[in-house]
Amino acid sequence: MFNIRLLLIPCMLFLAGCSSIDVFKENAELAPRKKYETFVIVNKEVGMRGFSSEFIDQNVQIHLEENLKDFGLVYEQNRPDLVIRYTSNEDPRTKEIMPNPYPMRFWGNRIYDPWMFNPYGPQWQDWQVRVDNYELVQVIVDFIDPTEDKFLMTLTGVTEVQSKSSKEKKILKTVDKIVDRFVSEISANPNQN
Repeated sequence: MFNIRLLLIPCMLFLAGCSSIDVFKENAELAPRKKYETFVIVNKEVGMRGFSSEFIDQNVQIHLEENLKDFGLVYEQNRPDLVIRYTSNEDPRTKEIMPNPYPMRFWGNRIYDPWMFNPYGPQWQDWQVRVDNYELVQVIVDFIDPTEDKFLMTLTGVTEVQSKSSKEKKILKTVDKIVDRFVSEISANPNQN
């Protein structure tokens, strides 16, 4: 018979390795009043970088444009219905990780209770605080109505990046979530014609 605990351990390790992406809405000066059909990305038109890495910046532009086209919008430089501008905050940080003094031990079918007697004795001398470096990345996208010259909304996606190799992937996933949130906000608006 298959032991369910053997399946749960890899799942817990996988979930612990994933950091979440949160999206926050701000600066809603104007409710969407019409169906938006065309858009322009200001960063692309004026050559303004939103990320420290030129490579990541180019990929964000391409990814943002493709996602909005998939939504049904058309890229229009001259008279767009929607103006989009993006930027980022890339903040290096550290956090201290304290090791668990009472590792999980299986005694029969129950997990070892740390408040009970520890047969291995205190192992405080082996404790070493580990310092992990990570980067808190905020992807900030402004959606602006050019006829009113007001913000429809600013969507900020926040995520933690553990390594440089995963940074681009996490940023592009954040862009996906921002576009999904924008689409849901626009689709939920009853004032569209």
